[in-house]
Amino acid sequence: MTVPSDAERAWETTGEEVAYDGFFRVLRRGVRLPDGTEGSWDLLDMAATVAVLALTPEGDLVMVRQFRPGPARVVMSLPGGLVDAGEEVVDAARRELREETGYTAGSVEVVASAHNYSSTRPMYAAIARDCVLAHEQDLDEFEDCEVVVVDVATVRGLLRGGGLGAIAQTYLAMDAAGLL
Repeated sequence: MTVPSDAERAWETTGEEVAYDGFFRVLRRGVRLPDGTEGSWDLLDMAATVAVLALTPEGDLVMVRQFRPGPARVVMSLPGGLVDAGEEVVDAARRELREETGYTAGSVEVVASAHNYSSTRPMYAAIARDCVLAHEQDLDEFEDCEVVVVDVATVRGLLRGGGLGAIAQTYLAMDAAGLL
């Protein structure tokens, strides 16, 4: 039996419409599978995002606690957010770190990206080193972030227990930083 190539497995797009347009958009994409089956697939269409693993000179992590509507509870997560149109991912990482926490970094490096199968844009992970408190928070209208500085062991425990937001980006960044 011959295994089909990736190109032979690809779905053909037969059309696309906006199913919802609010804080983010949902696209309904018409598809045709290789066997001729037709259907539709809903996709989350929003800007790329970046989450920042912010390390202090002492090796602790700068995190944020905030209410998230999806799980309907307060969660701890890496600071981060949307990458603005035309903005470099590393610049978005610096901006989001400063806005959400008031911290600035000696260096920022984008270390990984992931792409959810139902999303049109990637999620990036960045590592910010030598982070120090330098400003007041500058939060967006729907942000209410509490800045929390915790040790790596605490984040590992929350990560393994499913108690964090941005889990994929956190794993990617911690792995790249050698902290898992």
